[in-house]
Amino acid sequence: MIVTHGPGAVRPVTTPSAVTIGNFDGVHLGHQAMLARVREKARESSLQSCVLTFEPHPREVFNPAAAPTRLTSMREKVALLSGQDIEHTHVAAFTRDFAALSPEAFVQQLLVGTLGARWVLVGDDFRFGARRAGDFATLTDLGRRFGFEVEAIPTVMRSGARVSSSAVREALAAGDLARAQIFLGRHYSISGRVLHGDKLGRQLGFPTANVQLEHNRPPLTGIFAVWFHCGEGTAGARVYPGVASLGKRPTVKAADAHPVLEVHVFDFSGDLYGQHARAEFVHKLRDEEKYPDLETLKAQIARDCEEARAHLAAAGSQNEPVTAAAAKSATHP
Repeated sequence: MIVTHGPGAVRPVTTPSAVTIGNFDGVHLGHQAMLARVREKARESSLQSCVLTFEPHPREVFNPAAAPTRLTSMREKVALLSGQDIEHTHVAAFTRDFAALSPEAFVQQLLVGTLGARWVLVGDDFRFGARRAGDFATLTDLGRRFGFEVEAIPTVMRSGARVSSSAVREALAAGDLARAQIFLGRHYSISGRVLHGDKLGRQLGFPTANVQLEHNRPPLTGIFAVWFHCGEGTAGARVYPGVASLGKRPTVKAADAHPVLEVHVFDFSGDLYGQHARAEFVHKLRDEEKYPDLETLKAQIARDCEEARAHLAAAGSQNEPVTAAAAKSATHP
């Protein structure tokens, strides 16, 4: 997949495109329906399938305190889009100047001038341009002027609810991983590079991989049973069972500490530092708690490990194959 960045002043490709537009945070089933339609239209019309997305989220520019938590980092989003067989993703830098573009300038400069749009797909609630002045009717009128067709995709429903990034966030915040999975079509996961931490887990007898968080407000917190993916994209990629702590670690850190993702990987020996890894959240075991001393914390971690092994053995991997060694380690402590 080609990935390009910028405000859209210079057209990076020469192939006309079938384009869909959105933030695509989480790449949930509603997004996947849009991507499938774009691929279909691109094949039918000999166009390049293209996603136009934005960085940062518009609300992070205008009202950072009220901006939604991120479901995916830009790296994760691009990886998920690539997994949907999209040929080109253009990341438009969302700034106040960009936000001030009129609907006509947005279309002329970005959709036509940069992406060579011949067909554009949007959601049924799509708004664009300065002060969100443009809507589907506006885009259709501009399409007639600038030579592209426009289509709106209907809302995708699951379990009686509209599939949306907000619905995924709400499910994750409530610890309802099963409901989030219904909307995502997969387990929720967080990826990042494994960094050196304070080594407290090693002192307690439960060494952990400290996974770098791209943002300081993860959409979920607590203690979880996880599948831990190591070395993705390499010949030595493996999946292991584990237990993860995501939060501020109230027993050992102050209330205003930044959240940390730590994963104790079962039956693993080796060096993960510097590797890119992914924690796939299967089941929430409990919320974070503050314990009176480290011995009490250590005893609770042992119980968490037992419970996590049991859940992973019962559930198996819901959306990806697991190596034989990983499956064995999940059921044989």
